[in-house]
Amino acid sequence: MKKHLFLLSSIGFFAACNPSGPNPHAEDKYFDIQNYFQQEALRLNKAKPLVEKTVMVNGAEEKKKVSIADWNREFSVFSDADINKSAWKGAFKVTKTKNEELYVNTEDKIPVKQVLIYRAGNQITGIKILQNTANYLYNSVDTLVYYPDSLYQISKTQHIRLLNAKAYKVTGKF
Repeated sequence: MKKHLFLLSSIGFFAACNPSGPNPHAEDKYFDIQNYFQQEALRLNKAKPLVEKTVMVNGAEEKKKVSIADWNREFSVFSDADINKSAWKGAFKVTKTKNEELYVNTEDKIPVKQVLIYRAGNQITGIKILQNTANYLYNSVDTLVYYPDSLYQISKTQHIRLLNAKAYKVTGKF
């Protein structure tokens, strides 16, 4: 009897250690912005495209044709908008259609407010990210836009209390 009880207990223990059903700890991830821009940076570092880069600060504009040496650095503001942080799990409402994925957040403590992914089939044709950081002393609104092999744009407006507002825009055209 003791042998049977031991055998049943052992089988139960090993069965519990190897669940055959769905993993309760597996999380549904949002779109992986960080990985997407790492892959784009790798691709563009190899291709070395010439980019017409325009920088505008408070209306003053400067234009140059440049070859970007480090696309990871160039895309860092996009990668930093990663919405898969563990503390943000469940914070975004997700709406998916055939050609778009929309992630919307209304929590004040999370700066990424909206991510919109445009698709044509499995191909990503564009990404738009809206961020807003606000507190008693500071307000910053960022709009990040990326169209593969066409254009990327970083628009930022910031206002620090007791100082003039500052606006800048960086546009890169392939």
